[in-house]
Parts: sequence; C-alpha cells; structure tokens
Amino acid sequence: MIKQEINLISDTITRPTPEMLAFMMKAKVGDDVFSADPTVIELQHKIATLFGMEAALFFPSGTMANQTAIKLHTQPAEQIICDKWSHVYNYESGGASFHSGVSCKLIDGHRGMFKAEQLTENINDPEQYYLPLSSLVVVENTTNKGGGACWDYTELEKIQKVCAERGLSYHLDGARLFNALVAKNEAPKQYGKLFDSISICLSKGLGAPIGSLLLSSEKNIYNAIRIRKLFGGGMRQVGYLAAAGIYALDHHVDRLEEDHQRAKTLGEALKASNWIEKVEPIETNIIIFKLHKNRDEQLFLTALEKENIKLMSMGEGKLRIVTHLDFTDEMLSKVLEVLKKI
Repeated sequence: MIKQEINLISDTITRPTPEMLAFMMKAKVGDDVFSADPTVIELQHKIATLFGMEAALFFPSGTMANQTAIKLHTQPAEQIICDKWSHVYNYESGGASFHSGVSCKLIDGHRGMFKAEQLTENINDPEQYYLPLSSLVVVENTTNKGGGACWDYTELEKIQKVCAERGLSYHLDGARLFNALVAKNEAPKQYGKLFDSISICLSKGLGAPIGSLLLSSEKNIYNAIRIRKLFGGGMRQVGYLAAAGIYALDHHVDRLEEDHQRAKTLGEALKASNWIEKVEPIETNIIIFKLHKNRDEQLFLTALEKENIKLMSMGEGKLRIVTHLDFTDEMLSKVLEVLKKI
C-alpha cells in the first residue's frame, strides 16, 4: 500500500482543484501576444481594480515580474536597495545584475524587514558621482526567508515617504501578499496607493498552477510589455492559465487563514519536540525552525520521509515547513502524530 505523500516543502506544490480545472477549460482565449486574449484582459483588469492601480500585466513567473519591475525603474550602473534576505537578491539567479546592470545594496534588517531610518542611511548621495545612483527600493511581503513575516503597514508608509522625498521608485515583491492581507486584515487598495509597482504570485497560496501579475501605472505596464517580450515571456492562448488566476482570486483568498491556523498548530507541536531548539514566530503559512545542535538534521528528515512527510532544509541549521491548499486537517493530524513519536 502506497502511503499518501504529505509535501510541506512549499506552497508552490499545489495542484489545481477540480473546480479550478473546470473553470480553466471553459476559458475564452485569444492570442495574448496581440493583447487579444479576453480572459487575460479580464484577469489584468480584475487585479488592477482590486488594488486601485491603473494597469496590470500577466507573467509566467514571479521572478520575471520582479525583474521586469527592476528594469522599468532603473538604468544600468544604478543601485537597488533591499533587505539582505530579499528574494530579488537571493533567489532570482543574479537577474538584477544580468538583466538590468544594477547592483544591490543590502540592508541588515530583521526577518527580511528593515526600518525607514535604515533606508535613509543606505541611500547614496547623488552628488557623489563615484557612488552608484540609488534608484529603487524593493520590499517583500510576506518575507520568505523571514518565515512568512508581515511588514508593519506604518513602516511601509514611512519608507514610501523617504522614497518620495529622495526620488526613488518603490516596488513590492508581493509573492505572498495575500497571506499578509488576510493575516493583518488589510485591504489591497492600501498597498496599491503606496507602491509604484507590485508583483503578485498566483501559484503559491492561491493555488493556481502558474502565473504572476505586475501592477503599476499605464505607462509602466505599456513599457513592461516590451520588457516581458525581451525576457521571452510573450504567451499565446494563455487565457486557460489566466482563468486559474481569476478562480483563485474569487475562491482561494479567504481560505488562506486555514493555512495560517494549521501552521500555528504545527508550530506548537514543534516547540514541544525534544528535537527542536527554536521555532521562529509564525504569522502566516511558513514555519522556520532550528534543531538542537546535538541533533542530526538528516536523521530528522529521514524519520519524516519514512512516514512520507517532506520538508526542506534552508541551510545554516534551519528547516522550513509551508502549509498550503493541498494540506488537509487529516494530514495535519498525521504530522502531529509523527512528531510526537520520533
């Protein structure tokens, strides 16, 4: 008998629900390279309206959306400012330097977040011509390496004020933004009025099989179409995938709270385990924890794998669990049972 796999590596491993698949198959499609796919147009209008922004563009990946934003807001030899744990710096294959010719100034924040005062200290004086010109600030909400931490909205407002005063653009990597919105009971339009551009991922907690969106001004999105093409992101009858995004926005946002509650339940069980030294604070669906120094990480992972439970090592002695759409209460009970006995 094959045991049911419990995959807690990431919220990107979800598969479309039967209802989502049925909705996808009914999509009206056209050639999106010619901006003629009605379902893509509907999705782009839907997300732009939701956030109160002028326009949006559908992308095959969040990395491409983020890299397009960086290219929109910078010129070669300039510098972007972000946290040392940010996704655009750590997990996008050095794309900022390759695609846009920019360097990154890294802020030593807390759990992937920093203060407006820290930003001010890291903006280069434009009169010092031998320094890279600071031109873009990137923040990530929720933070991936920070364990699903949510930014304080007041701090984001303070950072926006600094950006406005110093002439810097302001981009939000919102790969898991809806997790933050649900956890903090915030509204999308709060973010739409704050940022020059926002990337939104559909294939994490929202459960779509693929896709991200970049939101910005009409002018920026017009220019983003060219950059997306340059990056190889032009797509044809992609309305079938855009339909998954529409379904996710309509049906999978409020249920993110279920993922958050299951993560918190797992966190309590981990704290009670004699394997675990520390569990980072849990705000959303990501749990980062550390084993005691005298405990072997591979033994821990192997013990779970024998029960068909998969999770991920982040290096530096840290492990990660991510709850998601396909992780049920039955699976949660199984994991809790295994954690008690190993």
